[in-house]
Amino acid sequence: MADSPEAYRTRAAVERANADAATLDNVRDRCLRAEQAWTAMADRAERTTEQRLIREAATAKRTDPATAN
Repeated sequence: MADSPEAYRTRAAVERANADAATLDNVRDRCLRAEQAWTAMADRAERTTEQRLIREAATAKRTDPATAN
């Protein structure tokens, strides 16, 4: 899945490596900002997945006939 937290973290690591290799301050700053953005997207994707799983479990519990009584 292209929008997985792992993919975002991989991109963040690439940007960190680019920042470490940069010789120009503005390039390093741009790479560090990109790293922060990719990390934020990974964090957000993880929270979204966690919340979806919680909602799905709650829905399954409400609709499970075995728990109706």
